[in-house]
Amino acid sequence: MNKNRQENIQFNNPTSITVTTTHAPVIYHPHWHNAAEFTLILKDGCIYRVNDTLYELNTGDVLLVWPGQIHETVKIPTESTIFIQFSSIVLENNMDLLSVSRFLYAYNVISQESEPELADFIKNEMQEIKKIYYSADTFAETRCKAHVYSILLEIAEHVMSKTNFNESNEDTSKLGWQYIRSACNYINENFTNDITQTMVADHIGISTYYFSRLFKQYMQISFPAYITHLRVKKASSLLLDKTISITDCAFSAGFQSSTAFNKVFKETTGYSPRDYRKLYR
Repeated sequence: MNKNRQENIQFNNPTSITVTTTHAPVIYHPHWHNAAEFTLILKDGCIYRVNDTLYELNTGDVLLVWPGQIHETVKIPTESTIFIQFSSIVLENNMDLLSVSRFLYAYNVISQESEPELADFIKNEMQEIKKIYYSADTFAETRCKAHVYSILLEIAEHVMSKTNFNESNEDTSKLGWQYIRSACNYINENFTNDITQTMVADHIGISTYYFSRLFKQYMQISFPAYITHLRVKKASSLLLDKTISITDCAFSAGFQSSTAFNKVFKETTGYSPRDYRKLYR
């Protein structure tokens, strides 16, 4: 493996959160990891790439890199960032956040110019996390996680407020999301199997037709496309283990053939499974 693409994320045992305030590399090659990484920009002129999008960020902006996203530090001034990294488990163990994760993962920048209130909130929370992280507090991990959840909640509410669900009078937001959360919970437990819309609809107690319409309305993606999205994400996690063959990763994630898996994976990530694996630390 090319060592220039390695990134060692050492979570201070037993915490699942790490904070970096100094000595961040001014250039870092494309890579990915199974942690989320939020970066507070302290100086103008920070340039990053997330997936295929280039971002030039200035003081007060916040960069959001979600688990599994390929990202690169193109060029930044020295001592220009504070960033926190936290385990994907923080997201995956919370059904509220997991059910809207595809909306969150599409959101990579909080702009100080266009979203000053949210950017300031995240800045203050990250500075508090930094203070706690370097303290001798016995409960530092729990306090840091509480602030991480505060950040995630604010971002989620902001992102969802900007999402148009085209709600009808019949499908109120509260009732609709109750169905969707129940469906997502069942789907996340069963997507590696041969799961169908009828199975999910029966589980949550509504008709298949109604479920299909409701799911597309709230998730803004078809049920088959969502299942594929989850399977690609699962396969990405399995690729972390080099002792598992790429074919076994595909079948363990729920794909029925390695050919279909390779095609869908490259369409989704822009990389073949083999090349994607090489970008991991």
